Amino acid sequence: MATTDRTQQDAQKLSAARAAVKFVKDGDVVGLGTGSTTTFAIKELGKRVKEGLQIKAAASSIRTQELAESLGIEILDLGRLSQLDISIDGADEFTDSLDLIKGGGGALFREKIIASLSKNAIIIADASKKVKKLGAFTVPVEVIPLAYQYVFDQMHKLGGKGILRTVAGQTFITDNGNLIIDADFGLIDDPAKLSADLNQINGLLAHGLFINITSKVIMSDGEDIIIFE
Repeated sequence: MATTDRTQQDAQKLSAARAAVKFVKDGDVVGLGTGSTTTFAIKELGKRVKEGLQIKAAASSIRTQELAESLGIEILDLGRLSQLDISIDGADEFTDSLDLIKGGGGALFREKIIASLSKNAIIIADASKKVKKLGAFTVPVEVIPLAYQYVFDQMHKLGGKGILRTVAGQTFITDNGNLIIDADFGLIDDPAKLSADLNQINGLLAHGLFINITSKVIMSDGEDIIIFE
C-alpha cells in the first residue's frame, strides 16, 4: 500500500475511533479489541480517562491489555465477567448485514467472547473494509495444536483451502497457546451456514466469522462518518 493510501486509511481509522469512543459513558465496563484500528480507540479512551472518565475494561489480547494499562485504563479479568456495557473492535471485512470477518490480529477467540458479552458491540472501520460479500479476506481459524490436521482436513471438506499462519518465518502462536489456520473459502454465499458448519468441527476453538453479534459498524469514509445498524 502506498504511503499516501496508508496515511488516508489511518486518518479514517482515527475518525471512526473518535466517533465510537463518544458512546462510552462514565461507569461503563468496556471490551477492547485488538489490532491497528482498535489501537486508535484505546488511545482516545486513554485521553478521556486522563480527563476524568471513570471506566474499567476487559482486553482481548495481552498487547491490548499492556497498551490500555499504560494509558491508565483499569483491566478486569475477562473470565469473571458476565456482561460488558460496550465493546469497541475492528474488522477485516464487513457487509451491510453486519456480518464480519475478524482475526487478522490473531485474537479472534477472545474478541468473539467480548462481542458476545457486550450489550453494545461496536465495530470501527475505514471504508476499505466494507464488502458486498465476505471472503476476499481469508477466514482465520484458531485450532488446538493436537487437532491441527483433523481440523485442516474437515475444513477442506467444506471447500476451504488453509495455510498455517506464520510471522517472520515462525509459526504464529495465539495468546491461548494455539495455532491459526487462514482458510480461503472464496466469496461466501451463506456466512451463517459456513459459521454453523465450522462450529461443528472438534478441536476448532473459534473462527473469524462473526454473525449476528455486532450492534453497529462505524465507518469513516473521507469526511463522513457512516453508521450501519
